[in-house]
Amino acid sequence: MSKNAPVLELKKVTKSFTQGSQKLEVLQGVDLDIAAGEVVALLGPSGSGKSTMLQISGLLEQPTKGEIYLRGQKCSKLNDTMRTLLRREYLGFVYQYHNLLGDFDALENVMIPQLIQGKKRKDAEERAKWLLSRLGLEKRFKHRPAALSGGEQQRVAIARALANAPKLLLADEPTGNLDPKTSDIVFAELVTIVKETGLSALIATHNFELADKMDRKVMLQNGRIIDMRASAFIPRDSDNFY
Repeated sequence: MSKNAPVLELKKVTKSFTQGSQKLEVLQGVDLDIAAGEVVALLGPSGSGKSTMLQISGLLEQPTKGEIYLRGQKCSKLNDTMRTLLRREYLGFVYQYHNLLGDFDALENVMIPQLIQGKKRKDAEERAKWLLSRLGLEKRFKHRPAALSGGEQQRVAIARALANAPKLLLADEPTGNLDPKTSDIVFAELVTIVKETGLSALIATHNFELADKMDRKVMLQNGRIIDMRASAFIPRDSDNFY
């Protein structure tokens, strides 16, 4: 893989689904590059295909057409084993719902991905403590998810996504399930730690104020990507961003 290549490249990516006799075109030739260390906000109306685009970017779904590159490596023709290995090595995921393991405490939830990757328990625990402390959870290591607030649970999910030091973080409305005040706090923490650790990130959000904290904003509209630096796009009420 080329070290100078963008961390993520989508080239002419399309995705369609068949519903009965109708063909639904969700993505219609998406082009996007994300450079090393760049944090990109992915905006778009509800139902515009942001989640589908993130799933494809994360090698969890195959595009109908087009190509995905991770650090210069062509990915669309790889088998399931190779796709899984690339996800483990290069990608971290944060979703709207935390999906933590309820039988394990916060520290264990962040250690488990590292242990699966083969890291020694002592090293995994040390990194888990550092990440959780960095996210303000130094007093919550031994609390299980049910004993944590929604914001705390999502912080643990963020720490888990960063546990194996991915090159690219993919986040799908990572604070969409939180109240506005908690959402602002958690989102600011997420962007800060991503930038401090030099990660690249593609973060889907409805919130323009949160998107403004990132390096660049792109809009998914009518199945295509619009770079908002070069666009006069103004959202309408009917676009239903909130």
